Amino acid sequence: MLCTLPACAISGLFNCITIHPLNIAAGVWMIMNASVLLLCEAPFCCQFMEFANAVAAKADRLRSWQKAVFYCGMAVVPIVISLTLTTLLGNAVAFATGVLYGLSALGKRGDAISYARIQQQRQQVDEEKLTDALEGEL
Repeated sequence: MLCTLPACAISGLFNCITIHPLNIAAGVWMIMNASVLLLCEAPFCCQFMEFANAVAAKADRLRSWQKAVFYCGMAVVPIVISLTLTTLLGNAVAFATGVLYGLSALGKRGDAISYARIQQQRQQVDEEKLTDALEGEL
C-alpha cells in the first residue's frame, strides 16, 4: 500500500507543473488523495498529528467493500478531471489497491468441482421431491 503514496503524490506534483487549470486541479486532488491514504493506511508516518490515530481508527472500522469503493472513487476523480498519462499512472496503484480490497470483500469461493457436487446434490433432492409428490398423487 505504501507504494501507492509516492506514485500518487509525485504524479500529482508533476501534474501541477502546467498552466492548464484542470491539470492543476487533478494534481492537487492526487496529492490530497495520497495524504488521505497515508492517514488511513500508515498513521505511524503522521504520528505527530493529533487526529491521525482517530482517522486511522475510523478507516479500520470500514469493511473491505467500503474501502474498495473509497479507494477506487478517490482514484477515479483525478482521471475524470484530467485524462492524461500522468493521472492514469499515478492513480493506477491506488485503483489497484481498491480492486484488491474489493476482491478480499468477495471472500474465498469454492472451486468448480465442489460447486458441481453441490449442484448435483440439489438436483437429486429436487428429483426425490418430485417423485414423492407424484407418488402422493397416485
